[in-house]
Amino acid sequence: MNRKTIRTIIFLAILSLIGIVATQIFWVKNAYNLQEKHFNDRVHIALTNVTHDLLDINKDDSELFNPVKQVSSNYYTVLINDTVNPYLLETLLRNEFIERNINVDFEYVIYDCFTDSIVFGDYISLDKNEKYNVQSKSYNMKWDKDGHYFGIFFPSKESYIISKMGIWVFSSSIILLIIVFFAYTINVILKQKKLSETKNDFINNITHEFKTPISTISLSAEVLLSPNISDDPERLANYARIIKEENDRLKNQVDKVLQLATLNKDKLKLEDENIDLHELITQSIKSFGLIIRERSGKINYNLTADKFEILGDKIHITNTLHNLIDNAIKYSSENPEVKIETHNHKGFIEISVRDNGIGIPLDSQKHIFDKFYRTPTGNIHDIKGFGLGLNYVKTIVEAYSGTVKIISKENEGSTFVIKLPLSRK
Repeated sequence: MNRKTIRTIIFLAILSLIGIVATQIFWVKNAYNLQEKHFNDRVHIALTNVTHDLLDINKDDSELFNPVKQVSSNYYTVLINDTVNPYLLETLLRNEFIERNINVDFEYVIYDCFTDSIVFGDYISLDKNEKYNVQSKSYNMKWDKDGHYFGIFFPSKESYIISKMGIWVFSSSIILLIIVFFAYTINVILKQKKLSETKNDFINNITHEFKTPISTISLSAEVLLSPNISDDPERLANYARIIKEENDRLKNQVDKVLQLATLNKDKLKLEDENIDLHELITQSIKSFGLIIRERSGKINYNLTADKFEILGDKIHITNTLHNLIDNAIKYSSENPEVKIETHNHKGFIEISVRDNGIGIPLDSQKHIFDKFYRTPTGNIHDIKGFGLGLNYVKTIVEAYSGTVKIISKENEGSTFVIKLPLSRK
């Protein structure tokens, strides 16, 4: 499946999900508004009945026109002709709310127009096992009209209405779950796509890297099998040397692949021995002497660290240095100039390897330590490698609780800096 097809599928799937979510939000909102309207109607009827009951109890024949007012979403005021006993009011409210199936806690306050103040208030829980003695939020809510009235406040009205929307809450949860799984699936698909592309790139690279030395060895072997080759010792030695060089080249390539196999083990096994990093660096520089001379380059070093001995695995640390120096030479177009420096910093030794090469684009720097990653160059194979070296460096350095970073600009070279602790607990 090509990239364009994947993008189209993802776009259509996201579009479909947006449509489903928008539809769900529309219906949930409508359902909530409908439930809220039913709640308000039931409360209005219940409070109106309470008003009539109070008039009957007080034997008041007067008529109250629209005594119930909804001041806000969850606060109602009820006009009455006189003061009322709070416990009588509480009993009437409880009975009416239960009868109207309004099973939600509420607060009530009684306002006295003679004293212009709240004379009583309480929080009522319809659960008989619960009783809260809290300051009523409706204490500070006063009606702008003179007269006696009481106020009813429902602090948990929204949650009560939502609890009555069981099927909608359930369906919304299912949709949310679908979105989470969709996002996870898309993430897996993209990772698998990237892994597939990386695998193909690796296969193409390793095929190209192995093909050249194998072909060279094959041609050299054919020449050595010719009848008259023994008559020309110099030519014989030359082809034998070519076979050895190409064989060494193949060995180095196989070693890099084997490094990958080592890192794939469940647990990386590292030996502990005292390592003189300055000595190791100078030895590594000597091992690249022939290569650097062939390319008319040079390697300079300035080892200024006062403390340069660490406890570690000499083979892996050597491979780490070799990978950094090899990259510095390999990614320099001509006359490579490599500079290696060391210095101490807060219990660490820092080793920097700087080159005058082609540099690394900013968007590639965040992936440069990923396994198999190589800076894209199309189908041009002018730079050898499998994209394993820097991943190996990062893995080994972090295994010793160290860090590695890159400082680079295109066409201005790169600097790799590794920090290793001088002592490990």
